[in-house]
Amino acid sequence: MFDSGVRTGQDLARDPGGAPPPARFWRRYARKPLAVIGAVILLVLVTAAVFAPVIAPEDPTPQLTAEILADARQGPSWEHPIGTDKLGRDQLSRVLYGLRVSLAVGVGVAVLSVIAGVAIGAWAGWRGGWVDGLLMRFTDLFLVIPALVVLLVVANNPDPSFFGLFDLPPATEVPGMIVLLAALGWMPMARIVRGEFLSLRERDYVEAARAAGASSRRIVFTHLLPNTVGPIVVFATLAVGIAILNESVLSFLGAGVQYPAVSLGQMIADAEDTVGTDLAYLIVYPGLVLFVLVLAFNLVGDGLRDAIDPHSRD
Repeated sequence: MFDSGVRTGQDLARDPGGAPPPARFWRRYARKPLAVIGAVILLVLVTAAVFAPVIAPEDPTPQLTAEILADARQGPSWEHPIGTDKLGRDQLSRVLYGLRVSLAVGVGVAVLSVIAGVAIGAWAGWRGGWVDGLLMRFTDLFLVIPALVVLLVVANNPDPSFFGLFDLPPATEVPGMIVLLAALGWMPMARIVRGEFLSLRERDYVEAARAAGASSRRIVFTHLLPNTVGPIVVFATLAVGIAILNESVLSFLGAGVQYPAVSLGQMIADAEDTVGTDLAYLIVYPGLVLFVLVLAFNLVGDGLRDAIDPHSRD
C-alpha cells in the first residue's frame, strides 16, 4: 500500500502535478512552432553573446584616439557592418557585448529570484500555519513597494553600502544591478511555489511517505520539489526577459549599467537623440536585438508552460 510513496520516479511519472516524461515533453514542445522558433533565435543570440570576443570586429570600448574619432558616424561598410556611433566605436562590437551584458543581468536575476523565491515559498507552503502567514505578509510587503522608484533611488545612491549597513556593489555595475533587480523580483516565484506546496502536500503519495517514516527534508526534496520544477522553469525563463527589460529601462533613464560596461539599454539611451536623423541606425540595431531577445524568452517560456501542462491555456 505504501510502496508507491517511496518509489518517487514512478510517482512523478504518474502524478499529473509533475513534469511529463522527457520524450512526451519534447513532443509537446515541438508542436508549438513559435516556441521552436523562439528556441532557435535564443540559441543564436546566446551563441553570439558567448563568442562575442571572437565575433566582434573591434574593441567595443576603445581608447578614444584621433583615429577612432575620425570614424565617427559612419554608415554600414565592410569594415563596420552596421556602422559606427558618435564616437567612432564599432556598432556591431557594441551590440554583441551589450547582448552579453544584458543576458548576464537577465540570467543572474532569474537565478537569484528563483533561489530566494523557492526557498521562501517552499518553507511557507510546507510549514503552513503562522510560518506561512508571516512569510506571505513579508512577500506582500515587497509586492507593494514601487519597484521603479526604489530602483532609481538605489541606482543613483552614491553610497551603495547604505551608510555601512550592507556591503553591496554599486547598482551601476553588473553584479550590483543583478542583486538589486533580484531583490525586487523574487516574490512571484515565492507565491507560485507556496501554492504548489500547499496543494502537493495533501497528495496521497506524500501522506504515504509520511506514514512510511520519511523525514520532512526527504519529502520536500524527493517528492515536492521535483513536482514544482515545471512552474519554476517557466517562471525563470520569463523572468530573464523581464529583468533584461528592467535593466534597459534603468539604462534609458540614466541609472543602469554604466561605462565601461555596455548593455543594450545603455546603447539605446546613448542614441535617443538620433531618432528621425540619418543616424537612426544607432538606436534601431540595439533596439531590434533587445526586442527579439525578450520575445524569444517569452516564446520559449510559453512553449515550456504548454509542454509541461497542456491544459494551462484552458
